[in-house]
Amino acid sequence: VTLVESGGGLVQPGGGVRLSCQASGRTHSMGWFRQAPGKEREFVAAIDWSGRLIDYGIGMEGRFTISRDSARNTCSLQMNDLSPDDTAVYYCTGGLLASPNQKYVPHSWGQGTQVTVSS
Repeated sequence: VTLVESGGGLVQPGGGVRLSCQASGRTHSMGWFRQAPGKEREFVAAIDWSGRLIDYGIGMEGRFTISRDSARNTCSLQMNDLSPDDTAVYYCTGGLLASPNQKYVPHSWGQGTQVTVSS
């Protein structure tokens, strides 16, 4: 599976941005991770093929909303009320979110898109 992200850029604090990911090839679930400078990679959100099973990383739900268009093989991440702490490279992934009790397991990674939150 090849994954291509778009939509990153410079955002003012308190603003929002929508990231999109186009997948070529089939993947059961899709998700997002992020990595800030000097920090470990962090799970953001994941969604299964039906859109009914969704999981968010700690502190992500509420400001971030993940969605998926399986017919178009795309996944989006709407991020609102951003702060400088959200500055990171955001990676789209293809993987498996099997059940509410299981962690999302990524199998394929995009190149990443930079989101910088700054005034």
